[in-house]
Amino acid sequence: MKYAQAWLLTLAVVVFSLTAFAQHGHGSGGSMGPGVGHGSADHGSTNSNSSGSTHGMTTTQILSKNTALAGKIQKLTGTPAQQACSGFKNLGQCVAAAHVSKNLGISFACMQADMTGQAPAKGSACPAGTGSKSKSMSLGKAIQTLRPTADSKTESKKATTQADEDIKESETNSSGAFFRLGQSQGKGFHSAGRSCRSRMVRQSGTLGLSVR
Repeated sequence: MKYAQAWLLTLAVVVFSLTAFAQHGHGSGGSMGPGVGHGSADHGSTNSNSSGSTHGMTTTQILSKNTALAGKIQKLTGTPAQQACSGFKNLGQCVAAAHVSKNLGISFACMQADMTGQAPAKGSACPAGTGSKSKSMSLGKAIQTLRPTADSKTESKKATTQADEDIKESETNSSGAFFRLGQSQGKGFHSAGRSCRSRMVRQSGTLGLSVR
């Protein structure tokens, strides 16, 4: 009888611990979406707007984590996201450049070269002098240089808006997936707790003990 009482007491502690943990899991539905800096399209300024989950992370690390956004960049540029965003001041600037390339039919390699000050990739049919400037260009300046007939201000604004939407959508999807995972885990703990308590009640009845 003493052994049975000790076993039931241990089981009761486990059940209440599982229940408390499950309740705590439901209460913490924090977002884990990756925050990124959104650079001004015309002036190339960088605003640090990172969430705690990505603070201090490099663009490559963020893209490794945010596969939805990485896939979007690759679809727009035809280049792996980490490679496409190499040299940009921030991720927002890279995504905006990718949209300009798609919207205006400008080679992304040329956009990347002018905006980062790096030489264009080998085989790129870029105008002479592309990427050889001593200073990297803003998004608007790169458009003006590579497509003089386009309205650089309007196209910059359009691409920046598209980039913002892509980033926000990818963050929302990441947060939603994390929240659904938390809910699933919480339900699992609740189910385990109820099952364990039911077994304890049945056995306590057999032993003539009271469980509350």
